[in-house]
Amino acid sequence: MPHQVSLTINGESYTLLVEPYCSLLDMLRDQLQLTGTKKGCDEGDCGACTVLINGKTVTSCMVLALDARDQEITTVEGLRQGNTLHPVQAAFVQYGGVQCGFCTPGLIMSGVGLLLENPQPTEEEVRFAIGGNLCRCTGYSKVVQAILKAAETMRMRA
Repeated sequence: MPHQVSLTINGESYTLLVEPYCSLLDMLRDQLQLTGTKKGCDEGDCGACTVLINGKTVTSCMVLALDARDQEITTVEGLRQGNTLHPVQAAFVQYGGVQCGFCTPGLIMSGVGLLLENPQPTEEEVRFAIGGNLCRCTGYSKVVQAILKAAETMRMRA
């Protein structure tokens, strides 16, 4: 039997009906068509489905939609301000952190989550923050470089 859930996603309020077993990931993708959040392993191991809940990174496949009730959710689609990419998104493009693109949204969200908590991370801290994100294409070096450059850009803008 579906239950009603109210939450804020990318700054917009929603009230939806979800089954008790529905994950936040499935709700985002299937009900709201926010397909930037990728469904990889569906077991919390690959990080492709990473989003922010109240500014903290989570693997959305491991969160029930009902448990996200009354929370503030940010997906990769919610990072852009008008036509301007978030600094982490822009750095991924500029420094080649994007390859096939499947893992990219999760890596970007992990980077954004890190920079919200620690605006001046070390390379080691960046590597630790993206440790739950699997990528077969990039080798991670360009991803780490992009997140560090985004941190620098964000500090210069502040």
